[in-house]
Amino acid sequence: MRKTIAFSVSGLLLGAVFFAFSLTPSLIPRPTFVQGILSGVAFTIGYSCGVFFRWLWRYLQIPDIPLTLQQRQWLKRLVAAFGACLILGFLWQSTHWQNSVRVLMGMRAVSGGSPVTIGVVSLVVFLFFRSMGKGFHRVVLVVSARLQKSIPDRVAILAGLLVALALYWSLLSGVLLKLGLYTVSIFYEQLDQITAENLPPPQDPYKTGGSDSLLSWGSVGREGRRFMSLGPTAEDIWEIAGEGVDPIRVYVGLHSAETPQQRALLALEELKRVKAFEREILLIATPVGDGWIDPGAVNSLEFLYRGDVATVAVQYSYLPGPIALFTDAQAIRKSARALFEVIYDHWEGLPVGTRPRLYLYGLSLGAKLSEGSFEFFDVIDNPIDGALWAGPPFSMSAWRLITDNRDPGTPAWLPQFKGGEVVRFGNQYGGYLGQEPWGRFRIAFLQHASDPIVFFDFRWAYRRPEWLECPRGPDVSPDLRWFPVVTMLQLLADFYVGDTPQDFGHRYTPAGYTLAWVALTEPPDWSEAELQRLQAKLKTLSKR
Repeated sequence: MRKTIAFSVSGLLLGAVFFAFSLTPSLIPRPTFVQGILSGVAFTIGYSCGVFFRWLWRYLQIPDIPLTLQQRQWLKRLVAAFGACLILGFLWQSTHWQNSVRVLMGMRAVSGGSPVTIGVVSLVVFLFFRSMGKGFHRVVLVVSARLQKSIPDRVAILAGLLVALALYWSLLSGVLLKLGLYTVSIFYEQLDQITAENLPPPQDPYKTGGSDSLLSWGSVGREGRRFMSLGPTAEDIWEIAGEGVDPIRVYVGLHSAETPQQRALLALEELKRVKAFEREILLIATPVGDGWIDPGAVNSLEFLYRGDVATVAVQYSYLPGPIALFTDAQAIRKSARALFEVIYDHWEGLPVGTRPRLYLYGLSLGAKLSEGSFEFFDVIDNPIDGALWAGPPFSMSAWRLITDNRDPGTPAWLPQFKGGEVVRFGNQYGGYLGQEPWGRFRIAFLQHASDPIVFFDFRWAYRRPEWLECPRGPDVSPDLRWFPVVTMLQLLADFYVGDTPQDFGHRYTPAGYTLAWVALTEPPDWSEAELQRLQAKLKTLSKR
């Protein structure tokens, strides 16, 4: 007789509910393949919860509802039919829901979904995790069966469970994860050393990477070469502002010196050599994981101050941000802190009337590291001028503390904090408002209401996000609803969707940065007409 594959009815029912809810919109429109993976994971979690609840029911010896065999068969058919109808109905609506997000972002609406593709991908994901679970269960049974001959049954089962956990953990983290990280590390390290033919070292010996520089062109890495080559020139700035000089950019790569402290000291000496402390603005920019600095952030500031800006950055990794933080979080935090301390100590000793205004900048992980590069009590007697942190990740402690304790009546996606005396928030449409005058030391957060990296939180597994309250952000779908566990999974999937247009999600533009810098630093002598011409120029520079 052929052996049938048994599935849990309660698991299938709860899995269908989780699957259906996963098709509803979140902050970012999802591609079909990503949706399939998300729905498969959601179904797996729902199925597992159903299996667990059924096991708990039996373990507590709660009596089942008295039903005949025929009634049980009919109940199973009814549950299967309900689950199928639920899945098909939500699949039918999924295209409309995704379009509700696309329209808000100015994207072309899609005319039809891919329910078959979503279903197939979800099924493969579910079967993969189910086979993993079956294997785990098999290990527990085999180990406990061998041990039951010499120790009590429950102790044997517990020992089997611990052995299975140790085995799976060692395979996933000790073998597969290490192999994956090693492969990724080798790839990105080689990529970092690639020198594009169209980015030769500067001919001017005065500039960083030139013949008189303390930094060799090859040591600054791929992103360093791009950062120092593709910024605006004095001619670009003259075209918009009628006057201007070449901005100063100093970038120290991982291969420029051995330790974070040595790289920070090298950056300071290079800043002295190029007379960066004679500029009006000195910006300490903290890159993302692989060393990239959003050009729109620095370009816009350089235009607003007609080139009278010096920017310094030190590379702390050549890996993407999340991987870099996972592999060596302590080392990259030391790098950001070392640079700030070295620059700040020198800046603090300069005459107050002649030293540059000192600002910090960071995007995403760069914002988190920039925040951790200093302690407020270290600078309270002689504070820096401010910081612009864009796309602050949800784990950023200062951002979370301020958002959770915002002024009553202000939305979570654009809060006010203590009247805006120190901290203000803005987005692609403006903001940076406050009831109190903005003090000398200023912090500005630039964040999109549709940015999942900002608004993700593990708390959303069991708690409705406050940014779903009305009024919602202008780029958040009115069809977005909160579902326990599922909404958190949706936002987690949104992390890996990179096809959103500029000015939405985690993609920040020169236009948004310009609004932020104008509010934060108050550059003089810029009319609305000039700012509009600047926006057009920044768009052309972003295509370099």
